[in-house]
Amino acid sequence: MKLRNPLDHLRPRTVRIGVTGLARSGKTVLLTALAATLLARDALGGRIASARIAPAGADSLPRFDVSRHLAALAADPPRWPDRTNAVSLLALDLTIAGGVLPDRQIRLELLDYPGEWLMDLPLLDLSFADWSRQAMTRLEAPAIRAAAEPFLRFASALPAGSDADEALVAAGHRLYVSTLHALRDRFGLSLLQPGRFLMPAPGEAPPWSLFFPLASSSPLARLMERRYSQYVEATRESLLSPAFGRIDRLVVLADILGALHAGPDAFADAQAALAAASGALRWQGSWLQAVAALARLQLPPRVITRVCYAASKADHVSERQRGNLAALMGALTDTEQRRGVRSGNGSSSLAIAALRCTEDFVWTLDGHPVSAVRGRRLGEDRMTRSYPGEVPDKPPGPEFWQHPFLELPVFEPPVLTDGGRDGVPNIGLDALLDTLLGDLL
Repeated sequence: MKLRNPLDHLRPRTVRIGVTGLARSGKTVLLTALAATLLARDALGGRIASARIAPAGADSLPRFDVSRHLAALAADPPRWPDRTNAVSLLALDLTIAGGVLPDRQIRLELLDYPGEWLMDLPLLDLSFADWSRQAMTRLEAPAIRAAAEPFLRFASALPAGSDADEALVAAGHRLYVSTLHALRDRFGLSLLQPGRFLMPAPGEAPPWSLFFPLASSSPLARLMERRYSQYVEATRESLLSPAFGRIDRLVVLADILGALHAGPDAFADAQAALAAASGALRWQGSWLQAVAALARLQLPPRVITRVCYAASKADHVSERQRGNLAALMGALTDTEQRRGVRSGNGSSSLAIAALRCTEDFVWTLDGHPVSAVRGRRLGEDRMTRSYPGEVPDKPPGPEFWQHPFLELPVFEPPVLTDGGRDGVPNIGLDALLDTLLGDLL
């Protein structure tokens, strides 16, 4: 067991955890459920002696409105809270039970970081030419080409020596952004770049944020390259901002079951998105990174020391399947950077349900007993049985897609006792918090 400095118990400490994930993975519900879990009596088996929502203070980040989201879940009938669409912060003041030592004060900051922005991190190592080639090749894939056809027609019709005309820039940017929205909304794809095209930062967009992929050497392409470079530099600077730069622990959430249900293309995209995000995280700081930051008259970014990759909606499969779901998440994020810190318990993979909506039961299906779940489908009064299929413990081969997942119902939230003040029913949140805060508890 790691020995702690006894003086740590006398020093107040602030810990910032980023909570991000692929689109529609349940990030808002997770943040709400984490707050309810920590604020409940005897949280984490009594290791948290007390907890309260911290005052806003002087931080410029918008506050995550946990009271409003929890009120939606505790309503009669309960309803899912609206998804968040910008960076926000939830701060909790925790008193950690010290046992024989004095109690310890921790300010825990949970940063709601848009998953779309996470997809921009791999751009830090991509030139405009390389990104353009990758983006255009992807858009021409037969499975999604129809959705990208308006943009592809526009790009192919541009003359070889197109001038840097703002009308062309606006038209191309609009068509490309429309394509990204279609790929996310119609095909369930996640590896969509630039991510801020799908979820812009608050405020008016700067002129350099209007660009699109273009594989040519025209004056128009050179303008796109300059704007892309400025976008990448702004992304790099955001890693040192008060929002992201102070993160030293991270949760990356993904709806792996939904990707399996959507089919091989959506699953392959989720796999690529998770691998790209995992590979781009600040696992370990190098002297080259430090020198590069100092050359820009900046401090090196804080290194992320603990990351938990969490597969959401684990209540959609039975307990017997959840080990496979966690193993599959681990396989999808098994990068060289992650392997480098695994021995230090800096990384883990879990299957969680921030708000458990089902119960396990045995269902006889085609004359055979299967481990299934049942819950109340959204908008219906009766219970619905669900057996989506067997969850693979590693990325599946072609034979898996011959028998794809069955329907994944959208379940209603459960009725909360005492308005959620005693916590919420969940799967795996204590394990998630142990992973992230175990060295402090």
